[in-house]
Amino acid sequence: MLSGSGTRYSHGDGFNRRNFLQFGAPLLGLGLSDLLRLRASAKETARPKTKKSLIVFWTNGGMSQQDTYDMKPSAPAEYRGMYRPISTSVSDIQVTERFPLQAKVMHQISQIRSVHHENGIHAPSAHWMQTGYFGPTLARNAAQKPSFGSVISRTMGAHSEHIPPYVTIPKSEAFGYQGAVYLGKSHNPFEVGTDPNSKNFKVPNLALPQGLTLKSVESRRELLKKFDTLNREVDKSGVIEGLDSFKAQALEMVTGERVRKAFDLSSEDTKLRDQYGRHQYGQSALLARRLVEAGSTCVTVNTGYWDHHNEIEKGLEEHLPPLDRAIATLIQDLDQRGMLDDVLIFCAGEFGRTPMMNGHAGRDHWSNCFTVMFAGGGVRGGRVVGASEKFGGGVLERKTSPMDLLATIYQTLGIPLDTHFDDASGRPTSIVDTGQPIRELF
Repeated sequence: MLSGSGTRYSHGDGFNRRNFLQFGAPLLGLGLSDLLRLRASAKETARPKTKKSLIVFWTNGGMSQQDTYDMKPSAPAEYRGMYRPISTSVSDIQVTERFPLQAKVMHQISQIRSVHHENGIHAPSAHWMQTGYFGPTLARNAAQKPSFGSVISRTMGAHSEHIPPYVTIPKSEAFGYQGAVYLGKSHNPFEVGTDPNSKNFKVPNLALPQGLTLKSVESRRELLKKFDTLNREVDKSGVIEGLDSFKAQALEMVTGERVRKAFDLSSEDTKLRDQYGRHQYGQSALLARRLVEAGSTCVTVNTGYWDHHNEIEKGLEEHLPPLDRAIATLIQDLDQRGMLDDVLIFCAGEFGRTPMMNGHAGRDHWSNCFTVMFAGGGVRGGRVVGASEKFGGGVLERKTSPMDLLATIYQTLGIPLDTHFDDASGRPTSIVDTGQPIRELF
């Protein structure tokens, strides 16, 4: 069993908070909000020897399985919805007519149509799907367990120096359950902070403070290295512990050629950018590919809001075509680059939608049975695992839990499933609990 626990510094002689602020800010030439944060002092676990990574499409609010992957064409109109199914590259698999591009690569995609948990509220369900554990019982309660992205960051790190291991595009989901909790702030996601499809896209979190240029910062690299060492050796007050590690690497990340290139979408061929789609979905997917290519190990694309209680057709028309183009193009792009077996793609939300449409032409929250999608990463494509009942109300076969999904992700990435970390109370906590990988995908 691999185990990890945090390391704390006891109080003693050395820099206190005032010393740090007086010494740190003027000497580095940065304001407090832009200070270089130092690497978290958490003890690292042994890291798996793998080059695999994960790209996530998080459908915040809950995507309707009946209108996308698990259609019910023989059901009454109030169940089957407004879309018709179309054939795919796999003879016995059909998907919505709004997924024509994914239909062409369905032999590289697998669906889990029997995901189940027992909560229909956004926040608790988001916590369950992001961490594997049921946690908050009221909306927007604080996270209690680390997200799978933070677990990946802690166990794997990045594949290349100075590249953030865990990135969210454009920012983390609203409920706050994509963070690290007791794994340490250094394993929180690096937020891109803006829509990659925006004009003159730049990453605010990588921008230099006002008045500084790359040339003026270059001479500070050695100072940063010395300051890093100074912190670990003389800070006994605990002030620096747990500060955002991405700020600790800010100078290297801003001035480093590899990082700047990874975030520079303008260097991509315009035809490929058009193929991904000139919208947030498409350019976020392209950026995700560039980041894993540069060394990130988990990149989450947080899509628009899918909570379609009213006029679901209008809402889905805004989301389905760009999502379809983004996922299908990403699969083809990774395949052509020889990267598909090393990059797992996962599309999921906190739950699905009700089998029967409501009186407002929408669908409400439904966690009894819904669908998620996997592709790449070495998992088998062209498969449907599990099944829903006749009208999609419950699981007919192969019930799958959120923790089973996470165990599948971890196994694919090469993370040992017996890994434990000490929680806030010091108790060793499993990253998978009773979850088991979905064997049909391997």
